[in-house]
Amino acid sequence: MVLAAIAGEDRCGPPAADQRLGVGDPVLVSVQAGPGLLKALSGTPEQPGVLPTVLGRSNRHHTPYWSVVVYLAAAALIIVAAAGQEQELVLFYAVAVFVSFLVGLLAMTRFARTERKPALAWLNGIGAAAVAFTLVVNLLRGWPVLSLVATVLIAAGLYVRWNRAGQPTGIEDVEAQAETA
Repeated sequence: MVLAAIAGEDRCGPPAADQRLGVGDPVLVSVQAGPGLLKALSGTPEQPGVLPTVLGRSNRHHTPYWSVVVYLAAAALIIVAAAGQEQELVLFYAVAVFVSFLVGLLAMTRFARTERKPALAWLNGIGAAAVAFTLVVNLLRGWPVLSLVATVLIAAGLYVRWNRAGQPTGIEDVEAQAETA
């Protein structure tokens, strides 16, 4: 419903079920979570991260304002490109979500194997196969392939920047560091 308002559509009557549940607004969810990720990846002036430190600058409420601007610009671009059609946006969002689920399940499968826990490895492997199947079904719809391409390009870009930054570690402590800053 929010996307329809932004796109200038006039809707009357009760919202559809997906809009009441918030499914129609995946871009807005990413605007809430994304700036924190950019802040975490930016590091600090003393200990630079993968992204420019300007993305980590925060106000007194710990809001990384430049990261918010970046995410709002990206969200606006995506909404305009999809002409505010929620179902188109959900297809693209689903691909990104399933890719992250798949990568997470594959990582958990690998971890379970290194920990010599075959039952967990099999369970995670079966989950990964189910998610991979769902991802393939989504990709067969055509246009969501662009979402996969964008995901791979972003991941490759972050990997290159991570290597150039000397493969920094310590991301698990970023929340505690942000609260003390």
